[in-house]
Amino acid sequence: MEYIDLTTYLNDIMKRFYPIGVEEDGGVTRLGYTREEDLMHEEFVRIAKEEGYLVETDEVGNTFISIKNYDEYYLIGSHLDSVINGGGYDGVIGVAVGLILLKLIEEDNLDIPLKVAAFRCEESSNFMKSTLGSGLITGESYDFDSLVSQKGKKLSEIFQNRGLNEKPELIKGIKAYLELHIEQGRILENKDLKIGIVDAIAGNIRLKARIKGLAEHSGATPMSLRKDALCAAGEIITAIESIGKNYKSGTAVTTVGMIGNYPNSVNVIPGEVEFSVDIRDKSTKSMYDIKVEIEELIEEVCNRRCLSYDIKLVSNADSVVLDENLRRDLSKAAKDLGINHIIMSSGAGHDAMKFTKLTKAGLIFIPCNDGISHNPEEYAEIEDAVCGAMIILEYLKEAAK
Repeated sequence: MEYIDLTTYLNDIMKRFYPIGVEEDGGVTRLGYTREEDLMHEEFVRIAKEEGYLVETDEVGNTFISIKNYDEYYLIGSHLDSVINGGGYDGVIGVAVGLILLKLIEEDNLDIPLKVAAFRCEESSNFMKSTLGSGLITGESYDFDSLVSQKGKKLSEIFQNRGLNEKPELIKGIKAYLELHIEQGRILENKDLKIGIVDAIAGNIRLKARIKGLAEHSGATPMSLRKDALCAAGEIITAIESIGKNYKSGTAVTTVGMIGNYPNSVNVIPGEVEFSVDIRDKSTKSMYDIKVEIEELIEEVCNRRCLSYDIKLVSNADSVVLDENLRRDLSKAAKDLGINHIIMSSGAGHDAMKFTKLTKAGLIFIPCNDGISHNPEEYAEIEDAVCGAMIILEYLKEAAK
């Protein structure tokens, strides 16, 4: 196939996925283990069957396609779910790149055992827990009753209704795991580069905090007597921002992205506030130190304001270092193709981090416009994804010899 044909083929695939879960402003919502994510997997299967590929679905709903059955194989994958009102490239471009690699392998009659995976529920938007599909098949275990969807359904109920297995068999036979993803930042764009090869992926800790005060009449209650949960939360949230900005590691980020205010009425002092805390860093120790600092902050503010509180650990994932030899081989493949690139780390989590326990894993980044992601304005050049696919194919040709 010629380069332009690959670009057209990849663009056509992306166009088939895009309308699923699309909203009026152009963003997409395809939360994990919902009908919209199901439709994405159904379209993936439809494309595979049109090409004559084999299709497999595992015990947690992940989908795999291949030219034929293999006992041992290379696995390339990503996810098809999205955040709420997200963009059309996050995850999807990596699955689509797997499809063009199968196309190349088949048309050039290459002896490369490759499977393409679409993992379930990579995003944390629905259950406040990320990489569920890839995590379950690589040995992670979860409290399914504590993971509750945006619509209030326990993940245990969802799995039971769908006939899925909370304790599936581990995936087997993987010689190496590969993933292509948009960067979701501005580093590549600022350096005018098309490719980043990732050496490490930051971990994350997610908390849910609840502050309880007293809901009272906003006109009849003097300022000195109030137990305003929202004012306390505001003080805490700005302090959490400062912790991330000033933390000594220089790579930490802290985010409050979700908040619920009750009773949320114009003439009632807020009596209860619930909010999320997302802590990330390349250092696992730093993340846990920040967690302690935030917990102490919440305690101090609430005690001073005579409020009660509770803090729940929702999920945590340690930072990981990706395989050095695979990283070197991908870098060599890029150099052999004359593609300038950098070695860089990832502040966002990806399915790749789950496979480091079972096999060597590699991750390639391509730029996204202005670094925007998890947003309807998210955009990446199809040609950059094809460039990344060529690097992966060059690596596979050498590795499969």
